[in-house]
Amino acid sequence: MLFGNKIKELRDEQGLLQRQLAAFLEIDTPMFSKIERGDRRAKREQVIKLAEYLHQDEKEMLTLWLADKFIDAVDDEQERDLCNDAIIIAQEKIRAM
Repeated sequence: MLFGNKIKELRDEQGLLQRQLAAFLEIDTPMFSKIERGDRRAKREQVIKLAEYLHQDEKEMLTLWLADKFIDAVDDEQERDLCNDAIIIAQEKIRAM
């Protein structure tokens, strides 16, 4: 929920309402609320649009969004050491790409 927390923090700092950001993204307010709470994943294009609207670094926002995807992928895994090992292997594979 790193991305959702970040957009909530920024929205609050800038005095924006959920409905304003929802309208900007052309989605309904309940959908935006789910994104902010981490109950639904934003689309990549929405992350980029939000970064621009909230005057944030696009790469930083995409990094938080992608980190959430990783966390969701291993969330149910009981063995945390296994998750860490898998992340290390994935990092190595990504570097080799």
